[in-house]
Amino acid sequence: QVQLVESGGGLVQPGGSLRLTCESSGSIRSMVLMGWYRQAPGKQRELVARITSGGLTHYADSVKGRFTISRDNAKNTVYLQMNSLKPEDTAVYYCNFAMTWGQGTQVTVSS
Repeated sequence: QVQLVESGGGLVQPGGSLRLTCESSGSIRSMVLMGWYRQAPGKQRELVARITSGGLTHYADSVKGRFTISRDNAKNTVYLQMNSLKPEDTAVYYCNFAMTWGQGTQVTVSS
């Protein structure tokens, strides 16, 4: 079974940027739909962005215009570029494919 490993989280000030990386232990070429989700304390996990194998993207309204999801099939990697970060973006961010989840990476936006 493929494993997903996220990295790139950290502490950033409001207005700052981070790029999250999700590395797959196997090829992602056949992964039709991959996504980033997040879960803040006391809240349900929610979809942030997803991308198809053909490069079509979908974003949650709360991140449209600020976040960009992309994938590099040659590197078996999916990215989430996050700009203009807000305190409400603070959460653990998870990479997902089908029933497979990564361990998550913490993003904290605070001054």
